Amino acid sequence: MSLNQEISEFLRSKGALRVGFATRETLAGGPPSTNLEYILPGARSAVSFALPLKQEYLEPFLGKKDRSRHEEDNLSLNLRIKDLSWEVAGLLKSRGILSKGTAANLKYRQDAPNWQVNLLPDISHRYLAVRSGAASFGWSGNAGIKGPGTAILLGTTVTTAELEPTGPIPESESFCNKCKLCASACPMEMIEKKKEMSVTIGGMTFIHAARKSYLLCQFCCGGFTGLHKSGRWSSWSPGRFRIPEDEPELLNELMRSISLYNGRPPLPGGYTHPAHPENRIYLTCGNCQLVCTGEKKTTGARLKLLHNSGCVIQNPDGSLSVLPAPEAEAAFEKLDHSHRNLYQ
Repeated sequence: MSLNQEISEFLRSKGALRVGFATRETLAGGPPSTNLEYILPGARSAVSFALPLKQEYLEPFLGKKDRSRHEEDNLSLNLRIKDLSWEVAGLLKSRGILSKGTAANLKYRQDAPNWQVNLLPDISHRYLAVRSGAASFGWSGNAGIKGPGTAILLGTTVTTAELEPTGPIPESESFCNKCKLCASACPMEMIEKKKEMSVTIGGMTFIHAARKSYLLCQFCCGGFTGLHKSGRWSSWSPGRFRIPEDEPELLNELMRSISLYNGRPPLPGGYTHPAHPENRIYLTCGNCQLVCTGEKKTTGARLKLLHNSGCVIQNPDGSLSVLPAPEAEAAFEKLDHSHRNLYQ
């Protein structure tokens, strides 16, 4: 049995849906986050793998019936993937091969300028997965595979071993049917519906939707705001901040929302984010990832569920109320002025 086969069988026995292998050569010329030596000096290869989120928690999350179970599943799967990446590293170390596991999320290049704003990952699990065939790009730029769509999380182990590289998933086998419904799931409308962008890794070019400012994602997925500009639906965030189109103005509004966020009542659950260690951050969005099943009919049903799910407001006692848009606005206006100002 080759080392590739041994690693693949081990990961599949632990629930991995797909496994891929990348090398310095197949990653050559890619963005800085594909540089394996940032993780491990002398690294020659990387193992990429995908595990699924629990499907039964996704529609209750999107329909605003239950936020906590998906958050708990997401956080626990992130920890499981990190541990699994280190188990693979341990398997390789037992053969005298220098290897290192990685965090599945929330690990950034803190030596980069303005890292708290730019949030550049130490390694891009997404790029490695797409290049090695552990997953492929959907229109949103999220990575996915047939079956669960983009409702997956990715892991990576970096090693000095000379592993045999695997190629990308062929376009004919991609889960994405270019329905572009994912773009309508973002409250900030960050994902372009017509414009494309590309990334070239190891001489191969991959295409997905262009994105507007990444600050929009931080604004929304950080939980600081969540109301769609139509006012008809929101993420799980009770924030109602305006969203400027001007980048410097957008950054100022984001910073203002973060300072006000500190005064909000806490929610159950949540996690600590390295860029905002003084705050508890909660999983309130990720909708572009969760709506996509790779099948237009079911993706459309999830999107409709999201758009009909209403709007969230947070009461002074910290509890969340989910109400139809007009009722949510009326209830928000009845709140004490000092409490309202934490969300707008």
